[in-house]
Amino acid sequence: MKADPKNVLTGSHYLDGNYACAEGAIAAGCKFFGGYPITPSTEIAERVSQRFPLLGGVFIQMEDELASMASILGSSWGGVKSMSCTSGPGFSLMMENFGLGIMLETPCVLVNVQRGGPSTGLPTLPGQADMMQARWGSHGDYEVIALAPDSPQESFELVIHAFNLSEKYRMPVLVMTDECVGHMTEKVVIPPAEEIELLERKYTDKKPGEALPFEPTSDGVSPMIPIGKGHKFHITGLTHDYRGYPVINAETQEKNVRRLIDKVNMHADEIIWLEEKDVEDAEVVIMAYGISSRVIQPAVAKARKEGIKIGQIKMVTVWPFPEKRVRELAGKVKSLIMVEMNYGQVFLEMDRCAAGKCRTYLVGHAGGTVHNAVDVYNTIKEAVK
Repeated sequence: MKADPKNVLTGSHYLDGNYACAEGAIAAGCKFFGGYPITPSTEIAERVSQRFPLLGGVFIQMEDELASMASILGSSWGGVKSMSCTSGPGFSLMMENFGLGIMLETPCVLVNVQRGGPSTGLPTLPGQADMMQARWGSHGDYEVIALAPDSPQESFELVIHAFNLSEKYRMPVLVMTDECVGHMTEKVVIPPAEEIELLERKYTDKKPGEALPFEPTSDGVSPMIPIGKGHKFHITGLTHDYRGYPVINAETQEKNVRRLIDKVNMHADEIIWLEEKDVEDAEVVIMAYGISSRVIQPAVAKARKEGIKIGQIKMVTVWPFPEKRVRELAGKVKSLIMVEMNYGQVFLEMDRCAAGKCRTYLVGHAGGTVHNAVDVYNTIKEAVK
């Protein structure tokens, strides 16, 4: 399906990353936004509140982040694409209902414009320290999909991609941007609606009384059941059977949770999106995501100019982590470097997958500002020895 032409602001625009996120949601066909203002994500809600009334969408400022996450789950089950946005403290409050969305296998998108933490931390300054929370923030076993844009252009494109992934795999999808990307203003090219490919929700073709809300399928993704079409069904956050009814035993738990994990893991190669450059001949490979993938460029350029064989990988998808690719590289290169605005949250995954086959380095700090390119360069020099 193509995007709706009346919703798409075709052409070149000068937008910040937050406005670009809002335009991406609109282009993707989002019709419900339930949110609560929090720096540095508020501009997404502001833009949506201005645009939705003109396009037949519904914007509601909820009383808090718990209600915001609950509202987008309910609206999704009501049949519309839905989204919310937040930052660190609000992300924490959303985690309970995020887990509910995982358990109910509910398509929706949540944008986290990261700032420095813990607690209220640095409301107006950048961070990337919510990445492990994105992976394990709610309780229980499950898998997530999390994308990390590095520009306003990617903010627009990845929000659309997030909606497509959420519909394809029937689950909440995270867009983990940051204050720098959210507030930087750059050229954003929005293509004609007919060039924007959208995946629509897969509904059951079975008759009322025959369809099950969580029936097993070969790809692990059950078709949803539409509301208001005569179907009667039950959904719950409790461990449930294929009918959606609570069954509190270990056997049902195994089937229930295994499906939540397998539907991501069995499609990991399709989901993972990496952008590689100069990797094949590299002695050192540097990895980064979000704004950090841009900050490393001067250091990488200087190192290559000096003859250092350095490759780079931008992780557009951070979760699921590219384990297979890191294991391949660890057996070929001298060192792997991770650059991120935290003290090693995604680095720990890289180090685990390297499994001692090469040296691993972290260039990290507590946030508040982007990296100094000199620190990145000095780490490259150390890693190539």
